[in-house]
Amino acid sequence: MSSPKRRIETDVMKMQEFYVRFKGPEETPFQGGLWKIHVELPDQYPYKSPSIGFVNRIFHPNIDELSGSVCLDVINQTWSPMYSMVNIFEVFLPQLLRYPNPTDPLNGEAAALMMREPKGYEAKVKEYVSKYATKEQVDDAGNGSDDSDEMSSVGSFDEEDEDDEPAGTMDEV
Repeated sequence: MSSPKRRIETDVMKMQEFYVRFKGPEETPFQGGLWKIHVELPDQYPYKSPSIGFVNRIFHPNIDELSGSVCLDVINQTWSPMYSMVNIFEVFLPQLLRYPNPTDPLNGEAAALMMREPKGYEAKVKEYVSKYATKEQVDDAGNGSDDSDEMSSVGSFDEEDEDDEPAGTMDEV
């Protein structure tokens, strides 16, 4: 008989598309924000990098505002099988939000504002956080018919709603 932990690991390995709630890093203009991140694992994962994108809007030089695509070298170019989803949500994304690279932008407006008027950039980020990065926005993001209050945890994932339900949360430990 397999343990519940082993079952969860096996179920997670079968899922190739899920959502994660991501909190903005403390001591940044993104603090207090909550984003829904869409994650797709390729068949070759962990040897090939996952595809990640913000579902609700964010104002950042390296994140496309409309598509949510992320420009992050470690995911797009230098991925290694040694990395995990935990690395993405606890290291890579927080670092990207803390240290944007305006010289390689996906959002030219955010990059230009950050370079010429840093306080204006910070104010716009905070405005987006209050408008688009709330729990209500996350609950509504990408599927207006979802009336659940929280995303599913891995332990309570139910196969009958696997099409739209996330696998879990990456809340701070």
